[in-house]
Amino acid sequence: MSPRVKPSSPGWPSRDILRAAAIVAAVYVALRLLWVGHDVVLIGFFGVLLGIVLTAGVDRLERFRIPRGIGAVLILLLFFGTLTGIGFVAAPQVSRQMGEVRRQLPQSIDRLERWIQRRGGDVAALVNAADTSLGAGSEKADTSRRQGAQGRDTTAQPGQQVDLRRSLNQQLAAAAKNFFSFFSSTVAVLGGMIIMLFVAIFVAVDPGMYHRGLMHLFPHSARGRAGEVLSATATTLRRWLLMQMIGMLVIGVVTTIALMLLGIKGAIALGIIAAILEFIPYVGPILSAVPAVGMALLDGPEKVVYVLLAYTAIQQLEGVVLQPLLMKEGLELPPVMTILGQALFSLVFGFLGLLLAVPLMASVLVPVKLLYVRDVVGDEVTVPGEDGG
Repeated sequence: MSPRVKPSSPGWPSRDILRAAAIVAAVYVALRLLWVGHDVVLIGFFGVLLGIVLTAGVDRLERFRIPRGIGAVLILLLFFGTLTGIGFVAAPQVSRQMGEVRRQLPQSIDRLERWIQRRGGDVAALVNAADTSLGAGSEKADTSRRQGAQGRDTTAQPGQQVDLRRSLNQQLAAAAKNFFSFFSSTVAVLGGMIIMLFVAIFVAVDPGMYHRGLMHLFPHSARGRAGEVLSATATTLRRWLLMQMIGMLVIGVVTTIALMLLGIKGAIALGIIAAILEFIPYVGPILSAVPAVGMALLDGPEKVVYVLLAYTAIQQLEGVVLQPLLMKEGLELPPVMTILGQALFSLVFGFLGLLLAVPLMASVLVPVKLLYVRDVVGDEVTVPGEDGG
């Protein structure tokens, strides 16, 4: 008779349970730390993004036997020196125009308020007249028209009109507070810029060190594929940022020229706003048109139409000509995914989340395409950074 085999106890051993609990606790703590310090994480990501772009220039300078550290500092000095030179030349005019935009926008809101009140009274009288015309008697219709006219007069009384200017000012103030909450302190701005610059310099000086450090997180059998994915992601982000900078410059110059031709006050300042907001796809161009429309209101509704047509034409030119030339090897993010991602990141992380939504999504999309769509599903997909350019 064979010996009786003792059945194995069901469930996990205590050691595995403790290990799983430790992993869950570590992930929870890490997520909590990321949430508390998400501004620092996003600033660090921005610094890495700049460092990836800076690496390309440092690599070229290294061919002329210029040390990488000196090359990175030289490129940054050249960049900020150029900005400083342009600032000394254009700063007085830009500052004056920015002040003019800030000063004239309340007048534009007043004009818009009067126009809406005037048109609103006319519409109310027209609606009342149309309603009474459906009645049986002409006398009743005349009475209703008189009541409509009286209603139109009462809409203009201060006690009953909607204070559009106060409402808009409150909405704009709340939007500015939330939208630019990260920039509420000069110390925070300077600290963030210093962190970004140092991260960019260190990444550009020795990118191989950080690449090797990331490789230690993967098993030996997967390091080759992981290296390919990281290289493809870095190349894609570098190309996107370079093309985005060129697009910002072009849009800023074209917008400034168009507004000058239309005779809009503060054209240079509005062009700078358009260039900066061009960094934010889809949402940025719409936001950049708002102050331009406000300034156009000072010259009448006709100028508003011209400004809207100009911004529409510029965006169409960008979509038809500029983007195919600059982004033909760039990111392939669907518009709906981009807009929803921007809304989500801005809701969770504020202005920095909105600013970095596209590169953050690209950092996830490229590995998903290569590791899942191609390696698991088996579909052939193209990623710009795979050629190592």
